[in-house]
Amino acid sequence: MNLIRDLDRLPDGFRGGAISIGNFDGVHVGHARIIERLVAMARRIGGPAVVFTFDPHPARILRPEAAPVPLCWAERNAELLGALGVAAVVAYPTNRAFLQIEAQQFFEQIVRGQLAAHGMVEGPNFFFGHNRAGTIEVLRDYCARAAVELETVEPVLLGGQPISSSRIRALIVQGLVDEARELLSRPHRIRGLVVRGRGRGRQIGFPTANLEQIDTLLPGEGIYAGLGWVGKAQYAAAISIGSNPTFGEGGLKVEVFLLDFAGDLYDQTIQVDFLSRLRNIKRFGSAEELVVQMLRDVEQTRSLVLGFGS
Repeated sequence: MNLIRDLDRLPDGFRGGAISIGNFDGVHVGHARIIERLVAMARRIGGPAVVFTFDPHPARILRPEAAPVPLCWAERNAELLGALGVAAVVAYPTNRAFLQIEAQQFFEQIVRGQLAAHGMVEGPNFFFGHNRAGTIEVLRDYCARAAVELETVEPVLLGGQPISSSRIRALIVQGLVDEARELLSRPHRIRGLVVRGRGRGRQIGFPTANLEQIDTLLPGEGIYAGLGWVGKAQYAAAISIGSNPTFGEGGLKVEVFLLDFAGDLYDQTIQVDFLSRLRNIKRFGSAEELVVQMLRDVEQTRSLVLGFGS
């Protein structure tokens, strides 16, 4: 996947095709529908399919106190979009000066100028330019004047409601990763640096990787089944998010037990996919009772991961 952060260095091979502009955070099923139409348009035009995104999200500059926690980091988003057929992703380095650009200037300088787009695919609630003054109707007028093909893709509905990144965030915060997975093109993923913990897991036979410096949305407290990625190697993973009440330890911790892994993970960054929520965090009467439950968690994780891969 070609991830580009400087439009001045955009190769000519990524100009003159079809583009879609948006945040595409998490690359959910609704985004996938837009990309499907974008790739089809690019093939018809005879040029590349290019997605233009913003890094950071404009809200982190304009309203940092209300900015949503991202579902994906830029490289992961680009990977997901590439898997759907996108040739290149522009993660534009957003700042206040860029957000002051008027809609017409944005269209002329970026859409027609630097990207040389011959086609665009957007949702009906698309906005662009300073103060979001550029509506889909404004864009339709600009495209008609410039002989740029424009296709509008209606939102994908599930349960009568549009699939959106905000809807998915709400599910993940509640720990409803099973439901969130149905709305995403791939399971929700986090990444984190493995640091040294208290060694409780190793003492009871379940050496866990303690993750910090996580830069995407964490699911709510609970025990989860998922997949852990160490480089390109994949392992079934039992994941705990929360405190350790059995040993009287408070505070939020993210601990990952990689099934069948042997080795040292300290100071490495690993990635974790969330497939299903197993249970709540609870206090057990003894370490022995905790071990019995963890054995159940591990076997349930193994079964779920095998089922996911089938």
